[in-house]
Amino acid sequence: MRDPRDPVRDAAKPQQSADPRRWTALAAICTAQFMLMLDSTVINVALPAIRADLDLSRVEFTWAVSGYVLFLGGLLLLGGRLADTFGARTMLLTGLAVFTLASLTSGLAQDGTMLIVGRAFQGVGGALLSPAALRTLTGLFQGAERNKALGVWSSLGGVGFTVGLLAGGLLTSGPGWRWVFFINIPVGIGLLVAILVLVPERRVEGAARRVDVLGAVTSTAATSSLIYGVINAGNHGWADLGTLLAFVAAIVLYGVFTVVERTVRNPLMRLGVLAQRPVATGAFLMLTAAGVTGGDVFVTSQYLQHLHGYSALSAGLFFLPAAVASVVGAMAGGRLVGVVGTRVVACAGLALVAVGNALLIGLTPDGNVLLQAMPGVVLFALGATSVFVAATTSALAGVAQHEAGVVSGIVYTFNPTGAAIFVGVGSTVAAAGLAGTPSIGGFTNAYAVFAAVAVLAAATALVVAPSKKPQKPAAPNP
Repeated sequence: MRDPRDPVRDAAKPQQSADPRRWTALAAICTAQFMLMLDSTVINVALPAIRADLDLSRVEFTWAVSGYVLFLGGLLLLGGRLADTFGARTMLLTGLAVFTLASLTSGLAQDGTMLIVGRAFQGVGGALLSPAALRTLTGLFQGAERNKALGVWSSLGGVGFTVGLLAGGLLTSGPGWRWVFFINIPVGIGLLVAILVLVPERRVEGAARRVDVLGAVTSTAATSSLIYGVINAGNHGWADLGTLLAFVAAIVLYGVFTVVERTVRNPLMRLGVLAQRPVATGAFLMLTAAGVTGGDVFVTSQYLQHLHGYSALSAGLFFLPAAVASVVGAMAGGRLVGVVGTRVVACAGLALVAVGNALLIGLTPDGNVLLQAMPGVVLFALGATSVFVAATTSALAGVAQHEAGVVSGIVYTFNPTGAAIFVGVGSTVAAAGLAGTPSIGGFTNAYAVFAAVAVLAAATALVVAPSKKPQKPAAPNP
């Protein structure tokens, strides 16, 4: 039987002309992704009000946040494969519908159980939506335009965090915490219509519509176990039995997943994909940039609120210059990566992250917050988003469209995983700063660790990151 991804046949096909709706479609796709980014932040501001209203226990309080991250990170790889199998637009619409309905469930929650279920399904929706959105973007744009589009995409994280803090504070203090979730409903419905109109469906002709169920189960369970272990470490310590068992389970399940993928006819992921240097580099850069940035944002937020008494809304206002810097960094990265290549952009971005954290090591308990903290925060935001662009362009540059979804899932799995790991590390190292009587030493120690990680990552990127400019996707391999 002829392979639907025949490289000779595909090479002979004329290239599709650019879709005239591509920039409008990008706006719709980025708005959907922005809604996910926003939602991961707004709940942190609303949680005290939610806890008081629903009388949440400590466990319920923790899982209202952690449940979302667990399901999002655990299902991203499957979401990417489903986008390749059934079409990116189909999974975009499915993920958006699930997320919107889950937002309604969370907003209507009358107890902790209903809230956690709603948050979990928001994570499921996000896992279906994100890789499909990125796959759609890579199909709509080529060459320099793709790098610019990825720059826009990569700026969403920093802006979403800041806007989330502000929106969470305004909604919670205004109409109430339920509107943190209800606001997603009209936006979600509008985006469903916009995506139906603007985004074309792209499928591989004749591709099998079967899903590797065993691979999906083992990969999801393995990643979920890893993220659960990191979350548990942040709450109970890295030597806690629950943490260790989760890590052991993750190792065993990843081993089972490897065996399964070597034996099934239609694997969830060809193991050779992750072994490709550009994809492995993209995953490494995403893990490092998302991890250090997530840790930085967490530690800095705690520094502002615990040590200096900032409200959540005031902390959000403090991060506004960083949000602007993140947009600048992403757009600059998107332009430069096509001029100087992935390696230079990645190393320069990580160097800025390292310098930003090095400046934050010098914080003093009685110093001016704006003068001491702002320069470092702006620098790590500026550098991190340029690394996000380098990560996505590196991973997706040479990938054929029939595997763009699963590669997007691979790369984005390292985003919540990295953030969870470094937030756990940051909370452990900064324990003195988070105590009942906070001290500056815990925070500066955490920044020292993040600076060291960024330096090591920059040195590693200098060796492993591709030196050439991102190339057009290669013809598909069978």
